[in-house]
Amino acid sequence: MITAATRLTCPKCAAAYDPNLVQNLCACGSPLLVEYDLERAAAVLTKALLRDRDATMWRYRELLPLRDPENAVMLGEAMTPVIPLTRLGGRCGLSRLAVKDEGTLPTGSFKARGAAVGISRARELGITTVAMPTNGNAGGAWSAYAARAGMEAVVVMPATAPTINRLECAMYGARLALVDGLISDAGKIVGAAVKEHGWFDASTLKEPYRIEGKKTMGLEIAEQYGWEPPEVILYPAGGGVGLIGIDKALRELAAMGWIGERMPRMVAVQAAGCAPIVRAFEEGRRESTFWENARTVAFGITVPKALGDFLVLDALYATGGTAVAVGDAEILDWQHRTAEADGVLLCPEGAATVAAAAKLRESGWIREGERVLAINTGSGLKYPDAPRCPEPPLLQPGDPLA
Repeated sequence: MITAATRLTCPKCAAAYDPNLVQNLCACGSPLLVEYDLERAAAVLTKALLRDRDATMWRYRELLPLRDPENAVMLGEAMTPVIPLTRLGGRCGLSRLAVKDEGTLPTGSFKARGAAVGISRARELGITTVAMPTNGNAGGAWSAYAARAGMEAVVVMPATAPTINRLECAMYGARLALVDGLISDAGKIVGAAVKEHGWFDASTLKEPYRIEGKKTMGLEIAEQYGWEPPEVILYPAGGGVGLIGIDKALRELAAMGWIGERMPRMVAVQAAGCAPIVRAFEEGRRESTFWENARTVAFGITVPKALGDFLVLDALYATGGTAVAVGDAEILDWQHRTAEADGVLLCPEGAATVAAAAKLRESGWIREGERVLAINTGSGLKYPDAPRCPEPPLLQPGDPLA
């Protein structure tokens, strides 16, 4: 057995779809989720068997949707490390604070997980061109994996996206266009082009397989914590697919009997300049509303309205979690503090999770001694203009170094 996947289901109306056919959204407009025969998976996959497999995201193949391993598109998706932030945590009362560093993945961000599974499954289904809007990192990742698969990628991103992301897409041979606006504007352009040209729409949650790649973060976390997940997981939520995926992974493992019924309290972290999920959570709503004039230094989470916002909010309510917004000044400050204290250069989105952890510890929501895991979604090196650093002295040849 390669996969235990059985069907695609709609979390809103419970409609079921054939996973062997090309699918986007449910007829009701909701994202579709992959459903597995978890009893069958548990009968085949054991923890002992897992220990003998390569330390890549593909080690969980029974819980991934690919039917033929020959269709796997790989660039070296190794398990990402969980790094204790000992000094930083000690300074803010978080004695068991750690970060999962997704910046070590191919293309430098967690987007490689979704692209690896999404492109692999697209190739398996005979798709030749994928189109998507992006804030940057997803475009780079899908362009890279599309190139690896011999497929074409069409990418539209805001003109204000990091230059590095633009260069990535171009170097991988994607058909790249910029828009004078936000990712929501890019999404409208992609939607019209998909209808006109018949390309496959790989926008966030408009296809069911990106989330399965992101889900492997949750599978790794459970394994790295000895099958006893941490009490709190903080995730920087733009589209929120990673948070949804982590929650889905842990629930599948619980159903298989691999972990207990207690779920980590999930925390959705957003920037104060674009916090639609935080606002919805504070108002006790099940969906968010569009955030006007979105702007933040954490560009990857500048998503004014996420298609899967209801799934993010469901996970927060179900786990007793919360949602926190942090300002740009806090993000840059904690990015610097983390690098200086523990040698980990977070991306701005990842720094937002550490800032939020400190806030929640100060308020008492995170208790002393709890295991707290912050997700760093990408390498800080991809944001050379973001860090707030002191200007170094300029010396002339022969000048003494003070």
